[in-house]
Amino acid sequence: MNPIKQSETSSKAEPASLHRLLRALASFNVVAETAPAHFVLTPFGEPLRKDAPGSEWAPIIFWADLLADSWSYLTECIKSGDNAGRVMERAGVASRWSRDPNAGAIFRAVMGTAPAEDYMPIARAWDFSNYNVVADLGGGGGALMSAVLMAVPNLRGMLVDRPESIDQATSRFESAGLAARCRFLAADLCNAVPAGADVYMMKHVLHGYDDTAASGILRNCRSVLPDEGRLLVIEFVLPDVVDHADLELEIRLMSDLNMLGARPRIRRGRVPSAAGANARRRDAGDVSAHRRGAPTQQMPPRRRNPKGAWGLHGDRGVARRQRCTTASPPPRALRSPGKPHARDPF
Repeated sequence: MNPIKQSETSSKAEPASLHRLLRALASFNVVAETAPAHFVLTPFGEPLRKDAPGSEWAPIIFWADLLADSWSYLTECIKSGDNAGRVMERAGVASRWSRDPNAGAIFRAVMGTAPAEDYMPIARAWDFSNYNVVADLGGGGGALMSAVLMAVPNLRGMLVDRPESIDQATSRFESAGLAARCRFLAADLCNAVPAGADVYMMKHVLHGYDDTAASGILRNCRSVLPDEGRLLVIEFVLPDVVDHADLELEIRLMSDLNMLGARPRIRRGRVPSAAGANARRRDAGDVSAHRRGAPTQQMPPRRRNPKGAWGLHGDRGVARRQRCTTASPPPRALRSPGKPHARDPF
């Protein structure tokens, strides 16, 4: 069978249009035309296969397909202050996200599923050695939790997330030999946070909620902190004033716009500024705060970015901000083999 005909049959595409697409992809080195109308995947394009080792299929589908139509409503989002989910709902438009029955599974395949080694800079930026149990709230696929347990052999863990995320994460811990050291708990952080840990972590969780909901989650965390407990909140913190062009800051600001224009859920999240983060802590009952300098261990100079980690002392409700210098995620684009995506989309 002609390769174009074969592809047309499997993809239900019109042959001439499919040929035009494949020809364009060949110019990007995603496929190669080895003979007239005969295309094969290149090593660069191989990660697009769903069943390929280190597949990038889920992130590509998530960003380029499931969220794409939401961005077309950015103007209305800016006018109304609502995110795309609410704007489309009012207009009676069903989003690509809402129409795909596999959207939730694709979302979970992107969240926290990178290799644990990618999270080691964060795991080593905080001294966990004096604690017994650390909980990762909203930990998704468990990459950060795995990294912390690998870095501190005598530590035990609690991975807390939605039931479907927990079910997906358990196999990862079993294959890594970490399952015996970690409990897997399903919970809705807006309702309650499970007790039983000395340290609670949240990485890129609070920016998915509006200020009221985020402050409520922080209060739930404080309610279960032991006297000497700590809460580490790892988030991008935007400057209050953008007074110069900066590529790394551009990535953070585009992440914030993504929360406005393409967030698939109805929550009104945002990436906070330093002032906004302070306000959330005050709303949660934090009465005083002071800064602490960066840890002595520095990450590799390539793509260094500060991420704020907030430690709440359970006995006095005092917050300390630690500037954790960690490697930032690479740009969201198809990358060559050997340069995997970081899988924290927001």
